[in-house]
Order: sequence, then C-alpha cells, then structure tokens
Amino acid sequence: QVQLAESGGGLVQAGGSLRLSCAASGGTFSRYAMGWFRQAPGKEREFVAVIRWNGGSTSYEDSVKGRFTISRDKAKNTVYLQMNSLKPEDTAVYYCAAVYDSRWSKLTLNPPGYDYRGQGTQVTVSS
Repeated sequence: QVQLAESGGGLVQAGGSLRLSCAASGGTFSRYAMGWFRQAPGKEREFVAVIRWNGGSTSYEDSVKGRFTISRDKAKNTVYLQMNSLKPEDTAVYYCAAVYDSRWSKLTLNPPGYDYRGQGTQVTVSS
C-alpha cells in the first residue's frame, strides 16, 4: 500500500516562496508518476504539476508555469514542489498524488484522477 505524506505548507505573503515535500513509502515508485493537485474552499480539485518517476518529464497547469517547479529525489522517494512568486489565488490545500505511470495523464485532468493521495497540506498566501 502506497503512503504519501506531505509537509512544508504554511502562511506566506504574496510574492513569497514555499517548498512542499511529499515522502512516499510502501511501493515500487518506478511504476508511478507523482504530482500535486490543490483544492480551495468551495472549488473543485485542480491539477498543479506532475512528474514521471523515470525520465523526469513534467507537466504544469497553465497558471503555475514559470512559478512552480516539481522535482523528485529517487534515493529519498520524495517529490518536491517549489513554489515561487506566490499569489493569493494559490491559497488551497495541496495534495500529493501517485498514479500508475501508464495513466499519468489522468492526473492532469480537472478534476485530477489518481491512485493514491496524501492527507494534504494547507498553503495560505496573504495579500
């Protein structure tokens, strides 16, 4: 059973940065693509970013391109989301998710599809 644990959320002023981490355990991660989606109060889940475990190709939601960077550390089974130039509209609960690599594009849909997800971490951006 794959388990995902997010950390790194918090309160930051607009224009600031945060780095989210997602520690994965309990699986063979070469089989999965990993990513992030978010959900703001009263809104649907929204895809943010995804990375293929092997090869490392990435995809981003348009509103975060150029501001957010997803990466992974294979040795640590950890995925990161570096978020720069944060805006108040980035405020949401951010979830780490895993999807079988052959179905990686499912994570890019709105609402995103996934096979496993973490409990989420709150990101609040003040204006």
